[in-house]
Amino acid sequence: MSNFQRIGSISNAHAGRDFEDIAKAVLEQKGIRTRYDYEALVGVGNRKKHHKFDLGSDEPRVLVECKSHTWTSGDNMPSAKIQNWSEAMYYFHIAPSTFRKIFFIQKSKKKSSGESLGAYYLRTRFHLVPPDVEFWEFDVELKTLEILDH
Repeated sequence: MSNFQRIGSISNAHAGRDFEDIAKAVLEQKGIRTRYDYEALVGVGNRKKHHKFDLGSDEPRVLVECKSHTWTSGDNMPSAKIQNWSEAMYYFHIAPSTFRKIFFIQKSKKKSSGESLGAYYLRTRFHLVPPDVEFWEFDVELKTLEILDH
């Protein structure tokens, strides 16, 4: 049996929540106050349903999804996690255009090439990324933020 739990964390859920805490703090430093589990009405056409985003706010109107995924220990692309990113892009796509949309991701560099997982996603899945989604890549070790172009 394989164990896919994040090394150094109690559980993957804890690792995710810890990263949401980091994102919330970084956003607040930028003057963007958010709350956890923010619900927004999303959908296609007249068919709408509430969806919880990791962070969000009515004022300013912002939706944030946080992902702390990394390259695998074997330096491979984490395919199931990347599928999860694509699902997040879909939710951003069907969210109201009146919201600012931020995809807050952990910087993870591939050992062999130095390419970040965020840059890889934008290079290979560019067709799935709505033009109004901002990719914020945060380096947990260096405590630096980079906004990725797409």
